[in-house]
Amino acid sequence: MSHPTATLPSPGIPVAIPLGELLPWAIFAALLCLLALYFVGAEQGATALFSGAGIHEFVHDGRHLLGFPCH
Repeated sequence: MSHPTATLPSPGIPVAIPLGELLPWAIFAALLCLLALYFVGAEQGATALFSGAGIHEFVHDGRHLLGFPCH
């Protein structure tokens, strides 16, 4: 019986990743970063989408760490 073996590239040769496979993940990551930036930087301010101070209190230390004024 023969056993299947996987052929792996040699350790010194980089593997090319097609742009078509990378682009959707890059767009998804960028959207998540923009959403996080909105919640840290703008939520509970002039453009608040949610009432109350729960989100503001959750990201309060992050706001100060990134230099956003909040009070």
